Amino acid sequence: MNKKKIFNDPVYGFVTIPTELLFDLIEHPYFQRLRRIQQLGLTSFVYPGALHTRFHHALGAMHLMSLALRSLKDKGVKISAKEGEAAMIAILLHDIGHGPLSHALEHSIFDGVPHEQLSLYLMQRLNTEFDGRLDLAIQIFQGSYSRPFFHQLVSSQLDMDRLDYLNRDSFYTGVQEGRPGADRLIKMLTVVDEKLVLEEKAVYSIENFLVSRRLMYWQVYLHKTVTSAEQMVIRIVQRARDLARAGQEVGASSCLHYFLSRPVSIREFEADDSILQRFVQLDDYDIWGAVKQWATHPDKVLSYMAGSILNRHLFKITLQSDAFEDDFKLGVTELIAERFQLPPDEAALLMLHGRISNNAYDAVGDTIDVLTKRGRVVNVAVASDLPNIRALSQRVEKHYLCYPKEIM
Repeated sequence: MNKKKIFNDPVYGFVTIPTELLFDLIEHPYFQRLRRIQQLGLTSFVYPGALHTRFHHALGAMHLMSLALRSLKDKGVKISAKEGEAAMIAILLHDIGHGPLSHALEHSIFDGVPHEQLSLYLMQRLNTEFDGRLDLAIQIFQGSYSRPFFHQLVSSQLDMDRLDYLNRDSFYTGVQEGRPGADRLIKMLTVVDEKLVLEEKAVYSIENFLVSRRLMYWQVYLHKTVTSAEQMVIRIVQRARDLARAGQEVGASSCLHYFLSRPVSIREFEADDSILQRFVQLDDYDIWGAVKQWATHPDKVLSYMAGSILNRHLFKITLQSDAFEDDFKLGVTELIAERFQLPPDEAALLMLHGRISNNAYDAVGDTIDVLTKRGRVVNVAVASDLPNIRALSQRVEKHYLCYPKEIM
């Protein structure tokens, strides 16, 4: 069987799967599950075209990795075939541990189990299945390989993951201002002392990338209506979870019901392999199938919120720079209790509050470094003669409050 297939990607055109091992990993059920997990969760409630999946994104990131490796090799960086394949495997599988609706439910179904850790567990299981052929890919994914630039290509402030999701998300949402200029950035990559840097002439392209990222966060990922929808789904699952753990009947698929009915910690994932096998059966369809059942549940809070999200009857959301005062939140809760005839503790469940924040660039931690024409490696914030990058490193924080529109 010819496993060096070509597929047609709407963002990049024809993309090749270069090795048989990559093809076999893509064909594996763990990876095929990503077809059933939307990349942007509830964002399609605002941008109807944003229906692409984690499967699309992983393949796109793999393609960009192949372009980056080719560009580095053209500049004389020694990369063996084994290293190149391992880097492509690491980026291909970097999101394999995502749960339903991507980030939205990461902290609702599990107790402190990040998707990166689940990705590592699944990579380790695949490594066993493939007789240790993922050893190097796992080292690159974890950042333990002796050549750090490979890990930086997978996970850093300017990695193939970010370049693809900005490219892809701007394409599918139609927010063209969010396109990061990935082609030029990839061509400007180089390696100094085994660390990834960009040539000095890429400074303005880096600035454009950071501006695009900032814009995409506030216009797409943290859009106020998207925030309202995501917080509603989170609260729906939390309410179903609380009811299930209190002994009430809550309809759901067997795997989803397993996680709703008992707390599962990272240690339990490590100790009991069957839990991971239940996890890889979960996808967006489990959540939406359950939400449809919950819309007729006898619990008022659960049925109201489930019916609302199904019909896109989203909560009103208010954003401000300062935290909302307790008296104001109490007043909203009282209005909800009066309108829906609920006791105060249940009325409080229909008021969602918290904060969202973003800084496009962390100028202190894992920085983006630039190789100057004089051969020095400096932080891009130092290399740029414009104040934009320093401004983009400032964290912007907003507080939100969501509540049913009926009380307005």
